[in-house]
Order: sequence, then C-alpha cells, then structure tokens
Amino acid sequence: MPETSHTPRDLPPAAPPRLRARLASGLRGVALDTRPLAVPVFRRLLIGQGAAYVGTMVTGVTIPVQVYALTRSSLAVGMTGLAGLVPLVVFGLYGGAIADRFDRRALYLASASVTWAVTLALLFQALADLRSVPLVLALVAVQAGSFAVSSAARGAIIPRIVPTPLIPAANTLYFTVGNVGQVAGPLVAGVLISLPNGYCWAYGADAVLFSVLLYSALRLPSIMPTGAGGGAGGLRSVFDGLRFIAAAPVLWMSFAVDIAAMTLAMPTALFPAAAHLRYGGGVGLLHSSIAIGSVAAGLFSGWIGRVRRQGRALAVAVTAWAAAIALAGTVHQLLAAAVLLAAAGAADLVSAVYRETILQTYAPDAMRGRLQGVFTVVVAGGPRLGDLRAGAMASATGLGVAWTGSALLCMVVVIAGALLVRPFWRYTATPAQSQSATSPEAAHQQ
Repeated sequence: MPETSHTPRDLPPAAPPRLRARLASGLRGVALDTRPLAVPVFRRLLIGQGAAYVGTMVTGVTIPVQVYALTRSSLAVGMTGLAGLVPLVVFGLYGGAIADRFDRRALYLASASVTWAVTLALLFQALADLRSVPLVLALVAVQAGSFAVSSAARGAIIPRIVPTPLIPAANTLYFTVGNVGQVAGPLVAGVLISLPNGYCWAYGADAVLFSVLLYSALRLPSIMPTGAGGGAGGLRSVFDGLRFIAAAPVLWMSFAVDIAAMTLAMPTALFPAAAHLRYGGGVGLLHSSIAIGSVAAGLFSGWIGRVRRQGRALAVAVTAWAAAIALAGTVHQLLAAAVLLAAAGAADLVSAVYRETILQTYAPDAMRGRLQGVFTVVVAGGPRLGDLRAGAMASATGLGVAWTGSALLCMVVVIAGALLVRPFWRYTATPAQSQSATSPEAAHQQ
C-alpha cells in the first residue's frame, strides 16, 4: 500500500493496512488539532497574538528584574503584581460589559493600542535612566487595565469566528502559541537584559512584536454582540454577569480552583531571589520552564477535546500543577527545578483549556463579554495576588515555605472544594449544554 503523509514512516512496508491505518489514526488522535487554522481570521489573530506573547513575556521578565535590581527586595517585586490588581479588576469587569454592547473588534483594537503605548513609555523610562520604581508601577497599572479590556474582548471574539465544535481545539492552539511565547520571551529577555542598556533593548523588542497584534486586530471583521442581554449598561450589566456566575456552580468553581492555583501555587515572584540565592543564575530558564511543559502538552493535546467530564479533569489538572510546583520548591539544582516546573506547565495547559472552554460554551453570546471579563480578572489577577503573597511570605518565612508550603495548601483546597461542589465534580460536557452557535463570522472568513 503506498505510504501517505499520515502514515508512520518507521513501520515496515509489510505492515497490514488495517494496523497502519489504526496507528495513523491514533497519532492524529493525540496530536495537536489544527483544524481551526482553516479559518483565516482566526489564523491571523493567532499569529498576531503569538508575536505579542513573545514581546509581553520579554517585558514581563524585564520589569521584575529591573525592580529587583533597583531595590533588592522580593516584596518590591511582588508589589508589581499588586500595582496592576485594581485596574485589572475594574477594567476586566467593566470592559467585559462594554464588549457585550459594542463592536468587539473596535474595543479590542483600542485597548491593544493602549497596551502598545505603555510599552513605549517603559522604553522611554529605560532610555532616560529614570530609575523610578513608582513610575514603573504606575505603567504596570495602566498596562493591566488595557490588558483586561482587550482580553475580555478577545475571549468573546473567538467563539464567533470559530465553529462551536472546534472551540476546544482553538483554545488549545491559542494557549499553545501563548506558551511558545512564554518559552521564547524569557530566553530572549535574558539575552537582551544582559546587553548594555539591556532594559531598552527588551522594551523595544516588545514594542516591535506587539505591532503584529495591532495589524491582526485591524484585519478583524466587525463583531457586534448578539441577543438581548447586551442591551443593559453600566454597573447593572456587570452585576448581571456576576449573578449569572453565582447561579452556576460549574462556572464559579472553575474560577475558584484557578484562584487557588494562582494565589497559593504561583512561584514566579520568587524566581529572581531563587536564581540569585539558590541557583546562581538561571532566572530566564525558571520563567521558561513552565511554558516549555505547556508547549509539550499542547503538541500532544488531541485527546483534550474528547474528555466529557471537564469539571473533574480541571480539578485533577490543577492538583497536578500544585504538586509539581511543591516538589520544584524542594530541590536545589536548577535543572531539576526546571523539569518539575515543566511538568507543572503541562498540567497548566490542560487546566487552562478546560477553564476557557467551559466558559465559552456554557455562556450565551450576549453575556460572553462580561463572563470573559470575570475570567480575565481571575486568570490575570490571581497571579498578581500570588506574586504579592509569595513576596510577602518569602520576606517573613523564607523561600521554602513561601514556595512549597503554600503549594501543598493549594492541593488540599482544590481537592476538598471539587469534591464538595458536586455539580462541578459531575459536570459532563454534551452538545446540548453548549449554548454557542456557529455565527456568520465563522468558517472561511477572508
């Protein structure tokens, strides 16, 4: 039988056709599902977001390194998370309400432009050698607000440009590309920061890469919210979204386990101190390791869309994340820590896909912006609280308790919560539960 492009090349030519077809089908079943790339508008959005992720991670590593260099304080590094928390909450919630009333493409483009302007301001303060931590924190706050609005809009856009059955695959592609950026970004940051005027090079690289996202946003079609739910405005609209979540244990528990994971088991604020005191360097590798594991998991993620007990799978994935983080905090060899952080990243990719998919398919389109705003607050605000918690604990108790002890507590909280909230633990995704319909913007848009 002639060999096709889907046939494993290491099989002997005499292998039975049925066996060859079965193995080929099995490989396709676990490999990354790329079918959403057939939608041109999603493909452009993915490329733009991928480039922006690299730049964003370069800045994300550079800011704490710059602050630590100026202060030599893990608590000050943790304050970078606190600085963005209030804008993230306010603009995440209200930005989601705006996304349910107005053109999501216009909102996405405007908020992304503000993020780009903040990157240029970070570049200016580095060029001018202002050495002002309060200025950096203020820019972080503005950046967090604009990021919250753009994330709420983008999350509500994806279900409108991708057919409903492909939403898990689209989210997996999105998170995998993002994690590639999280691998490349810290490594690029490590190289650029080491150069003369390294902070300038790092912030400049982010500004260039982020311009690719602006182009992809310009090419999006107009995407107005559908349904009567988008008509309410102001705080009432925000409260409507919060009430919807409060009445749905599956949704609020999916948020709760993520808050636990990010606040209790997120060690990134400890990386500068750990690299300096424990490993003798390697801050870029520590930041990249989690993303490396996520990328590896994404490449073999074809099975994710076939799992129906998504609540249970989410709880297991978050527990695995916390366990790997806890172990990573006990080792004193950089390579061993990197391997364990990579295992945590693999679990994080799985949990991220299920969180996003549950939200996008559980919510009607008229409320997706608001719910996506809450999602943004949880997903992006959790790590900021985690940075503050880790920095404060490290200053009070030392690196080990702040890293490993807190991650062990996370495991207990997630397991107990998932078992107690039975609707979440028993949640099974079925076509009938998906309230999103394939829109006119989806499939084969040019």
